[in-house]
Amino acid sequence: MSLFKKVLFATAAVATVAVVAACGAVWYWARTPLQITPSPLDVTIKPRSSLRSVAVQLRRGGVPVEPRLFVLMARVLGLSSQLKSGNYAFSAGVTPYGVLQKVARGDVNQYVVTIIEGWTFRRMRDEINAHPALCHDSAALSDAQLMRVILADIAPTDPRAAGTSPASPPARRMPALQGAPAQEPEGLFFPDTYLFDKNTSDLDIYRRAYRLMHLRVQQAWEGRALGLPYATPYDALKVASIVEKETGRAQDRPLVAAVLVNRLRLSMPLQTDPTVIYGLGTSYAGRLRKQDLQTDTPYNTYMRGGLPPTPIALPGNASLEAALHPAASSALYFVARGDGSSHFSDNLGDHNKAVDKYIRGQ
Repeated sequence: MSLFKKVLFATAAVATVAVVAACGAVWYWARTPLQITPSPLDVTIKPRSSLRSVAVQLRRGGVPVEPRLFVLMARVLGLSSQLKSGNYAFSAGVTPYGVLQKVARGDVNQYVVTIIEGWTFRRMRDEINAHPALCHDSAALSDAQLMRVILADIAPTDPRAAGTSPASPPARRMPALQGAPAQEPEGLFFPDTYLFDKNTSDLDIYRRAYRLMHLRVQQAWEGRALGLPYATPYDALKVASIVEKETGRAQDRPLVAAVLVNRLRLSMPLQTDPTVIYGLGTSYAGRLRKQDLQTDTPYNTYMRGGLPPTPIALPGNASLEAALHPAASSALYFVARGDGSSHFSDNLGDHNKAVDKYIRGQ
């Protein structure tokens, strides 16, 4: 073998050993647990970040990866173009390889905000305003201003996904629910659990909740029972909100709805306590008094006929279904038994007897 070939062979051998050693060092680094404090640690990767920018953002955010090695690892594994933006949580002990895989999968943090059936819109706003993972872009808006923002760019979507997907669909103008005042929010937001990424605008939650309620009401309205005394879907929503506040018992919802529907058909006052309480607002002391029932507000259904001017709460699916498919019943009255259920009566005499039994204990 000539001297040149010997030198070339030796050089190639040294280079091969060096590459193998370098790869081994990188692999060892990639599998070495990282010290992260505090743990878990949140790091946000900005949209449209380059591979090197992702590595730098991770390091600056407290994940002690070596940017050059991170970039090399991503390129060797073919993941350099697959890294996704979002907020990520990393715990002590995660390896650089684990960090890369997590960002490549888009395994972002997701947070939840839960809106409960029967809450008022004011209670919903309080819950959203207090959530630390949301951007509070609506905090300075009045209810009317918030509704204008929502209705300006809301978009319908698949109701099966609207309550769970953190992403907003492309904007497309959506009209207010038929019959609803454009600037009155009560009852127009669907109670559900909404997932979102950290630092999502709270306006996104409102849009999704409004969109989902709009879809649920419209779908229920299209399949409604015949002959209901509702002029618009908004009327049905009002009744559903009363049903929601009157009972939490599934079996009683269609019967409560039947009482309300029967009274509307006969032009009888609804005489429901929850509407009176809603009308009293912050002056409600926790127990209805005789003077409260005699205090005239637009929501006092003892003193005023027909439906209240707006819903009084955020109803769920069961109450919507009850309002649009009430039980086949001639009942005009009901009274709480004290165990969560209600007793229903067709006439005032029987109702008074039920009141004596369940309320007065006679």
